[in-house]
Amino acid sequence: MNKIKIPDELKKMNEIFSQNGFEAYLVGGAVRDMLLGKKADDWDVTTNAKPEEVMKIFRRVIPTGIDHGTVTVHFLGQEIEVTTFRTESDYSDGRHPDKVEYAGHIEEDLSRRDFTMNAIAASLEDGHIVDPYGGVEDLKKGIIRTVGIPHERFMEDGLRPVRALRFASKLQFSIEKDTYSEIFEENVQKKIASISVERFRDELMKMMASPKPSVGLKMMEETGVLKIFMDELSVCRGCIQKDDRGYHIFDVMDHNIYACDGAPKEKPLLRLAAFLHDCGKPASKVERTVEGHKINNFYNHEKYSVEIARSLMTKLKFSNAEIDYVCHLIENHMFHYESSWSDAAVRRFIVRVGLDSFDDLIDLRLADMYGKYNVDVRLHNSAGCANLVELTDRVKVLAAQSCALSLKDLKVNGKDLIAEGIPAGKKLGKILNELFQTVLDDPEMNDREKLLKLAKNLAN
Repeated sequence: MNKIKIPDELKKMNEIFSQNGFEAYLVGGAVRDMLLGKKADDWDVTTNAKPEEVMKIFRRVIPTGIDHGTVTVHFLGQEIEVTTFRTESDYSDGRHPDKVEYAGHIEEDLSRRDFTMNAIAASLEDGHIVDPYGGVEDLKKGIIRTVGIPHERFMEDGLRPVRALRFASKLQFSIEKDTYSEIFEENVQKKIASISVERFRDELMKMMASPKPSVGLKMMEETGVLKIFMDELSVCRGCIQKDDRGYHIFDVMDHNIYACDGAPKEKPLLRLAAFLHDCGKPASKVERTVEGHKINNFYNHEKYSVEIARSLMTKLKFSNAEIDYVCHLIENHMFHYESSWSDAAVRRFIVRVGLDSFDDLIDLRLADMYGKYNVDVRLHNSAGCANLVELTDRVKVLAAQSCALSLKDLKVNGKDLIAEGIPAGKKLGKILNELFQTVLDDPEMNDREKLLKLAKNLAN
């Protein structure tokens, strides 16, 4: 392919560059995605105009990274990052170049990029492709390859090997042999270990949003990258779950990895919960023999999993809200619903897990089931899936009935009880909770007069 279609906004931007005697090219992920037939919304432009010249010819320009030749141009409702042709050298901090020099040609600029598929440019004038490193051919073959010598590219920035794994997962590409082998090299491993946990975390979450996270996660484990940042999970490899009952065919590591694939792509944080949901099993494993049958039990493994997940996510500097969300799902994923549950039992379950979390908890259970056999249970009429469908239907019915599912839904509050002569304090709190439990059993009791009468009786 020699050309791509340039969006109208970028063509109009190019007219301004051209009128002022400058060249401009679309580069990076947008070009890659367009060549793959995907939609590209995030546009990066490179030009031979220096930052101060870009700021002169466009009205609204923000000097977002001017020290490295980058500004953000607000143009026709778009925020477009514009960088001057440049070369880079020496990366003493393993991330930022010590020396940045402006280049005269687009080919020089492309030489500093990480992978051939990201070192393709398209002229804003006519969409003509500039591809000095064979990136288009690598895209056709589905190969991730560094620009130039892999060791040099990886030693410039320790995140690049992690990005290679993430791209393999996102694009379902293979990594070229020499490029992949270099990730195992001792000095490259040290360079990877030097990157900030935030940068690794961001790549991990992008991997979770890929079509099949298991691809990248397995390579992350194989290359040792997972051990560098999430060593606590190493004990999951080789922790056998399969016993004479035939519940599992994978060890804990593969089960967790495949569970990621079974969770919705649009919920990357839920996929992280799937990856961590059984990480406490090695610590809780008990092997028994019952009537000649080998049995593996993992009592309260969700408690251990929560402890490990919270520690890991804290180390990787996830927000408190993200940590609480993942841990809440892990802590509650081992519920055992039966059709014999009364409506009161279902209401109590909703109160415990939270109505806002219910759908995600169901998705986690489905992911857990997927991870047992690497098969989508939603495509089969499994008893477990039917069980979850039944529970979901019951929860929808009860939620639509406006049942009291929290203390704030009661027809009375603490002020009402105080007005009836019940003093504030621990006893009042216990009475409110008793009223709530009563309403969970019998929704018709959620009546102001009935609750006040009951509260007085409880207070005496």
